[in-house]
Amino acid sequence: MIQFNLPPVVGGEEEYISDAIKSSKISGDGKYTKLCNKWIEDHTGAKKVLLATSCTHALEMAALLLDLKEGDEVIMPSFTFVSTADAFILHGAKAVFVDIRPDTMNIDENLIESAINEKTKAIVPVHYAGVSCEMDTINAIARKYGLKVVEDAAQGIMSTYKGRALGTLGDYGCYSFHETKNLSMGEGGAILLNNADDIERAEIIREKGTNRSKFFRGEIDKYTWVSLGSSYLPSELNAAYLYAQLQKSQDVYDDRMHSWEQYYQLLKPLYDKGLIELPVIPEGCVHNAHMFYFKVNGLTERTNLISYLKSNGIGAVFHYIPLHSAPAGIRYGRFVGEDKYTTKESERLIRLPLYYGLQSDQIEYICEKIGEFFK
Repeated sequence: MIQFNLPPVVGGEEEYISDAIKSSKISGDGKYTKLCNKWIEDHTGAKKVLLATSCTHALEMAALLLDLKEGDEVIMPSFTFVSTADAFILHGAKAVFVDIRPDTMNIDENLIESAINEKTKAIVPVHYAGVSCEMDTINAIARKYGLKVVEDAAQGIMSTYKGRALGTLGDYGCYSFHETKNLSMGEGGAILLNNADDIERAEIIREKGTNRSKFFRGEIDKYTWVSLGSSYLPSELNAAYLYAQLQKSQDVYDDRMHSWEQYYQLLKPLYDKGLIELPVIPEGCVHNAHMFYFKVNGLTERTNLISYLKSNGIGAVFHYIPLHSAPAGIRYGRFVGEDKYTTKESERLIRLPLYYGLQSDQIEYICEKIGEFFK
């Protein structure tokens, strides 16, 4: 069976975890957390990076930084993971969904402005498959209306937009290091702070609402509870695992990109015949080979193809069911405008196995079976 995903293991994880254990400091913000924060800052240009227990929690930290109140609204795509909405709804906001672009599956930047009203507090672009949204337009809209931009860059580490790292283009960026992501710590994430004024407050939120970070730096002689917050610090054991992966990030990137390119070339004949649609990477976007997906004719064809691949030992899957059609999405959100593409395109999309260490002959086999299906 060719599994859909295998968590990345690059070597060095056990050594660093063992070192963390020997240090007698395995709770958060030890040596390896600081090393990870510094690595991400150096490689993205973010003003400050704080490792978190998940991308969901990074988004929740962003929601707290927004000072949301009951009735506020946050604009986002419906084609995304539930965390994108949950993080803001938990803090009183309503999710306002707009349609996506069919080429990238990202939020349609041209539909955002029509969803803005006096209750709108933020725009949350989701960089699907590590391919950037049209951030120049989104940021211009945000500036025009005085809104914050929170990038859900869960899938976007090592991707760029016009030379800038995803996660550094808005006010806040959020990464995921879940086991399904390019770089992993099992469960984990990070918030990227792009305005220096937010750093102190973010540290307080992350430290359960206390100014403990300032105490550890020797800036105050005791720490106390000063604001709302929660426990968003990952264990040093998780951070040690991630640091090993960050050290080999270029190897992981190159390996995944090779697999992505091989899929694209082997499936292009089916595209040329009009049988499938292949991913689109807009000009100015450099992606990270987070996933390889393609689109078929419709839901029935996709269901049959996934079943056919499974019968041949291949773990292919579909992706998100649009949030606005889910029970919680109906209760806590609303869709503005026409659902022209969100549902239709989501029902056509199929994801193929893609992970660090996937072999070329496995990709050849997968593409061969896809070709057989269409014959």
